[in-house]
Amino acid sequence: MDARTAFKTGIARLRDADVASFTLAAELLLLHVVGRDRTWFYAHPEDEISAEQEERFLSLIARRAAGEPTQYLTGTQEFWGLEFEVTPDVLIPRPETEHVIEIALDRLALREIRAGRKQTLSGEGLRIADVGTGSGCIVAALAKDLPDARILGTDISSAALNVARRNAARLGFGDRIEFIESNLLDKISPAPRFHLIVSNPPYIGRNEAPTLAREVRDHEPATALFGGEEGYELYADLITQSAEYLEPGGILVLELGHNSLPAVQPLFETQDWTHVGVANDLAGIPRVIAAERA
Repeated sequence: MDARTAFKTGIARLRDADVASFTLAAELLLLHVVGRDRTWFYAHPEDEISAEQEERFLSLIARRAAGEPTQYLTGTQEFWGLEFEVTPDVLIPRPETEHVIEIALDRLALREIRAGRKQTLSGEGLRIADVGTGSGCIVAALAKDLPDARILGTDISSAALNVARRNAARLGFGDRIEFIESNLLDKISPAPRFHLIVSNPPYIGRNEAPTLAREVRDHEPATALFGGEEGYELYADLITQSAEYLEPGGILVLELGHNSLPAVQPLFETQDWTHVGVANDLAGIPRVIAAERA
């Protein structure tokens, strides 16, 4: 079988199974199996693939048609210009989470402006924590843009932390990122305090499970998806702990679920917090809330 025929066969089977983005999924799975890039495929669609590659490709197509996410089948996902290993032990990084990085960097830069310092932010002297690090995509993105910062990632899942450690090591950040198994910040010593805490916490309500795509509901880790029956239950403890663990003027940046804002924003209406702001994603949904420790 040549590559073009395999590709068309994969598309047809995924289309018949009502798989979203079936053309892209077929392409990614084919390139993964043959170990080639897109340029090769479109330049040489008539090249033969081996019988072993054909069998493996069609097996992956069948698994994708049955609902397994493409990212778990290929074992990779791009985020912030970096390629991450992903397994069923971790949430698949999503483009919306890049807003957390953007807001965190913007807030740090604004702090430099307020202090009258030059905006050449390297992260020198900064201590950063990512709560619920999963694959480590947020800590690695921050390590990339803040090369002198010291960064900590926590997660309640030891299996997720193993994936995060592998990603940090492969990307060259292993010596600058520490990982600790912890429920939120429970296992972290409060001193020294952090200058920045970020988190993409579980924020989907268990009552929403029937509405989720099968790829999400049946395959991504429940501990990384569900934040309680309503979805926003973890925010109160996370915000309270962050007030204790942040230095005065320290920054907290949290990703929000599509309907989390009404429940989360009032949690910042205490004397602990100032400069509270909300940023929308490209769909106009409130996606990130940020505040500073008073």
